[in-house]
Amino acid sequence: MKPYLHTGKTPEDLADSFALQLISWTKEAEGDFHLALSGGRTPSLLFSLLAEKYSQEAPWQKINFWWGDERMVAPYDPESNFGVVNKLLFSKIRLSQSQIHRIKGEADPTEEAKRYGLEIKSLVPISNNWPVFDLSMLGLGDDGHTASIFPNQMQLMHSDDITGIAFHPTTGQRRITLTGKVLNNAKRVAFLISGESKAHIFNEIIHNSENSSVYPASHIHPKGELHWFGDEASMTGKKSKL
Repeated sequence: MKPYLHTGKTPEDLADSFALQLISWTKEAEGDFHLALSGGRTPSLLFSLLAEKYSQEAPWQKINFWWGDERMVAPYDPESNFGVVNKLLFSKIRLSQSQIHRIKGEADPTEEAKRYGLEIKSLVPISNNWPVFDLSMLGLGDDGHTASIFPNQMQLMHSDDITGIAFHPTTGQRRITLTGKVLNNAKRVAFLISGESKAHIFNEIIHNSENSSVYPASHIHPKGELHWFGDEASMTGKKSKL
């Protein structure tokens, strides 16, 4: 199945377009909607927009919030993916704490990876022996990584575990990530990308170039739908003229 491409002129346009699509998907769902979030600049724009513009329109009570990856830092650390969402979105809408399923970055990585995997297995629907998220949001790193699956740690793409421990290739920072088989078992996967630095890798992946297999993001082929949401700069390499 070919991916769906969605383009916005600016990162702000992109965030607005994705917000509306997310609300639509959530409203269409029967029962709970299991959403795996990503970190990064573009999702941060989205979280702010959802709180400021769509706080009364989204069916928040249906959404269970999970994370595709997390840095092993305290929840109040500026680098915490949970901390960003909590500050920009959760603190401004009405949610039950039972809807928020964070990776505890302050915990021991090995024990937390096991605990988080068991929590997913107990609450997220299972198909083909793997959890089925209604939507997994992903980003695209400048090295082609996605979630916290880096090019030098491709074993996480093929792991038989729900979660894995990753290491940032430059800093050595430890992270917990969903593995490739979980990401590819989602009903929908949506990449959110912005900025000229993403254009080269995005186009290599979309056109299935000879070198694209080195990028973990190129191995995302969900059983359901694959969507790419990007601003013009990230898809063409050219800044939009406003």
